[in-house]
Amino acid sequence: MKTTIDIPDAALADAMRFTGAKTKREAVVKALMEYNRQQLVKEVVASFGTWDIATNDEIEAGDMEEIGSGKPKIGIWTLQ
Repeated sequence: MKTTIDIPDAALADAMRFTGAKTKREAVVKALMEYNRQQLVKEVVASFGTWDIATNDEIEAGDMEEIGSGKPKIGIWTLQ
């Protein structure tokens, strides 16, 4: 789609430098795609909701319960 817009020279120069674009069009397209990607990531993250994080004491208590179970562990997770 052809569109005529007035983009400040400094903003366009920065966009070309940050994106590595060789043309103005390429810089604008890359900048728009990156902005859209960031917004989609925000939407996905927001859709996950919230979750409780265990305190260090709770994690250590869980580790102590599993000592001697013979199951290999990675961090706080036990491999099944």
